[in-house]
Amino acid sequence: MTKKNFTSGLIAVLSVGIAVFSLRYLVLPDTAPLLKLKSGVFRTALLVHAAASLVALAVGPFQFSARLRQRSPRFHRGLGYVYFGGVLIGGGVGLFSATGAEGGLSARVGFFLLGLCWLMSGWMALAAIRRGDVTGHREWMVRNFALTFAAVTLRLWLPTLTVATGSFIEAYRTVAWLCWVPNAIVAEIILRSGSDQSAKRSQGQV
Repeated sequence: MTKKNFTSGLIAVLSVGIAVFSLRYLVLPDTAPLLKLKSGVFRTALLVHAAASLVALAVGPFQFSARLRQRSPRFHRGLGYVYFGGVLIGGGVGLFSATGAEGGLSARVGFFLLGLCWLMSGWMALAAIRRGDVTGHREWMVRNFALTFAAVTLRLWLPTLTVATGSFIEAYRTVAWLCWVPNAIVAEIILRSGSDQSAKRSQGQV
């Protein structure tokens, strides 16, 4: 197994695992620490955001499968629309949820920018494939899924930060940025590395 396949497999396992594990919060919302702090329209919005985002999280890794694209392009395309539906609903409702995020202005700005970047990169990915730009579509999908994966990194960081700071609110204020900014940076590094390697191959250097 190559390093790339191992990494892709780990991302898929974490994405699907977190999506399935988090379903319990939709059935038993009071078991989620954050939902205990919410009421009314913000509680409903957070539940809708979570449900849609979990769909995108579970579906996303499979959109990068070359085997799936080659063997069943129709299924890949259909699954893509399901994914973008999750991004659209999750991101749109997420923008509203961010305005009432716990942790004050810092957390609200962090989560609002996450939702905005998530929607914009999703739109760019969809627009690229509609005009036949496969390379552009792939690049924007890498960026977009890096933001979708914030659902995983948030759940990995939040318990650690809560223990470290001794405060859920303090941890939430930090994770509003930590859950997605490093992901976005890593996505750009991956894309830049891929572009550099492609350029070298085209010049016969590798």
